[in-house]
Amino acid sequence: MSSTKAEQSLVVLGTGVIGLTIAYLAALADDVSFNIRVIARELPEDMDSQAWASPYAGANWSPMELGGRDERVRKWEEKTFNKLWDMIPTGLVKLLPTKLYTTRGRDISDLWWKDLVRNIRILSPSDVPEPFKAGVAFDTVSVNPAEYLPWLQSELVSYGVTFERRNVRSLDELRSLVGPDGILVNASALGSRSIIGVEDTKLYPIRGQTILVHAPGLQECLLVESQVAEEATYIIPRPGKGQSDTAILGGTFQSRNWDTSLDMQIARGIFDRCAALAPCLKSAESRILKHNVGLRPTREGGPRVELERIAMPLQSTHDLIPWNGSPASDHDCEQSMLVVHAYGFGPAGFQRSWGAAEEVLELVKTQVALKHDT
Repeated sequence: MSSTKAEQSLVVLGTGVIGLTIAYLAALADDVSFNIRVIARELPEDMDSQAWASPYAGANWSPMELGGRDERVRKWEEKTFNKLWDMIPTGLVKLLPTKLYTTRGRDISDLWWKDLVRNIRILSPSDVPEPFKAGVAFDTVSVNPAEYLPWLQSELVSYGVTFERRNVRSLDELRSLVGPDGILVNASALGSRSIIGVEDTKLYPIRGQTILVHAPGLQECLLVESQVAEEATYIIPRPGKGQSDTAILGGTFQSRNWDTSLDMQIARGIFDRCAALAPCLKSAESRILKHNVGLRPTREGGPRVELERIAMPLQSTHDLIPWNGSPASDHDCEQSMLVVHAYGFGPAGFQRSWGAAEEVLELVKTQVALKHDT
C-alpha cells in the first residue's frame, strides 16, 4: 500500500476563530496534504473592524444552555476546553479562577458542565455578595483575541497557507479558486446570510457591547446569572504578552439588533454593575482602554456544520446572479461545488472552535477519501 498522502485543494472562507482553527487543523493533517487558501474581507490585522465578531468576543469558556441540550455541541465544548487548557503554558491561554453568582439556589449535580471545568465547588454563603443567594466557583480559561487570532495566522503562514483579502458576494466568485476538485469551507459567519448561494435567513445578530479595561487588581472572572432580558454582567480577565492586566466588562445580549454604534448609557450601566462586583475597577490604577460593540453571528436552530453540494453556475429563482467575469461554457453546467458549512456559533465561537473544527475536518477528509477511492 502506498504511503503517499492524498493531495487536496481547500479554500476557507472566513478568518474568524472558526475559519482559522479549521485551516490550522487542516495544515497539521498527517493523512492528507492540503493546499490551503484562506479568503476573507477582514484579516486578523483588522482588529478594529466591526464587520466581524471575533475581535470583540469575551473569548472565555463559560456555561451556555445549548451545551446542556445538544450532545454534539457538548462534545465541541469539551474538546475545545481540553485543548485550551493544555495551551495554558504557552501564555496564549489564561487559567481563569471564576465565580458564578445567582439569585437562585444552586446544586452542582444540576450543572451539565460540572465535569467539564476544573475544581468546581459551591461557594459558602459568606462568599456570596448581596443580592445573590448562591454561587459556584470553578477554574476555566480565556484567550485574548488580539493576540490569539494573529498567532493562528502566523502559524498558518509558517505552514505555507496563503491569505487573500476579498469581499465575496456570491459563491460563483469562488468557482475558479476552488476548482472542480476542490472543497470550500464556508466559515463566513453573518456573511452567510447575504452571500448568494448560501442566503441563510436563519442567521441573526446578537449585539454585544463591552468595555476593555486595564485593571491589575482583577484576579478572577466574575459572572452573574442574568435575570434581565438582553443584559449580562461579567468580568473576564484575559492573557496578554503585549498588554497585560486587561479584562473585558460586559455586557449586552440584544437579539436581532444590527446597531454597531456605541451607547454610552449602556456603557455606564455595564461599568456600574461590574464595579459593584469588583470595586477595584474604581481604583486609581484601573483605567478604561476601549469601548466595544460587536455582532455575534447566531442562528436559529443552532450552528450549521454540514456538507452541501451546490450546483454551478448558481441557479436562482430571482434570476439576479451577478456576473463573475468568467465566460459561460457547457462545462460550467456540469460543475458543482463541494461546500462544508461552519457558521452560526453566536457568542460561543471561541469555546466551540477546536471541537467544531475537528468535525469539519472529518467531513472534508471523508470527501477526500471518497474521491480517491473512485
